[in-house]
Amino acid sequence: MDLLTDLGAIGFTEYEAKVYLALLRDHPATGYQLSKQAGIPRSMVYEALGRLDARGAVMKTEDPKATLYRPIPPQALLDRLANEHRARLETLYQGLEAIYTERDEGHLWTFSGEGPVLTYARNMLANARHEAMLVLTDENMRALYDVIEAAHQRGVAIGALMTGEEDLQIGQVAYHPPHESELHKLGESLVVVVDEQEVLIAGERPTFTATVTTDSNMVQIGRQFVWMELFAHRIFAQLGPDLLSRLDPADQVIFKMMARGLTGKSRD
Repeated sequence: MDLLTDLGAIGFTEYEAKVYLALLRDHPATGYQLSKQAGIPRSMVYEALGRLDARGAVMKTEDPKATLYRPIPPQALLDRLANEHRARLETLYQGLEAIYTERDEGHLWTFSGEGPVLTYARNMLANARHEAMLVLTDENMRALYDVIEAAHQRGVAIGALMTGEEDLQIGQVAYHPPHESELHKLGESLVVVVDEQEVLIAGERPTFTATVTTDSNMVQIGRQFVWMELFAHRIFAQLGPDLLSRLDPADQVIFKMMARGLTGKSRD
């Protein structure tokens, strides 16, 4: 845990963070004592204390010999900052949404990063109205499970092709053999298609680069890929032992694994 970095992320300067942490460890304290404890120049301590006072992070009292400081307790400080942050975000949400105009350009847009990609996928699923077609690894399934379940509960038809080992048990689910997933480079892929309107396709970690588009041709390609896999798995599940026995042994293994999700692991 890097407390200096975390405090910096919520707006503290380096000196403010060092002074606040020093106060948490030992208070009350004078500016001179804090300079020594925090390891920062004495001339900068009082400037940092002034800013901390202005942001409501410290309290002070005038002692006959010197001004003493003590920290606002972390829970009280962070609770107040969290409330202010939520209020600011709500104001921003309303203001930005009011000026945002959605455009159906049909361009291919790319962006990277696990956080941004999964957040975008979650937003797509949260706004899905009729259908969501998915290709999911175990990791991505866990990250998106709650929003997939919420979509299913409000009546969105879920179709998912799983490329890992875990079970989704929501909607119509098919399981891609891990070896085949590796051959087809699906082992790290994330595909989300909602309402035949938009598709997100993300590649391998750690870069986790995604392409998003509303181009109707690309959307249909993404949807048809998942739909055909689900359709094929339904057909495979109906093949009897006599037909399976005529296949090459390696193909028999693949067919049995592909039918796995349709013989007791999917839920309508």
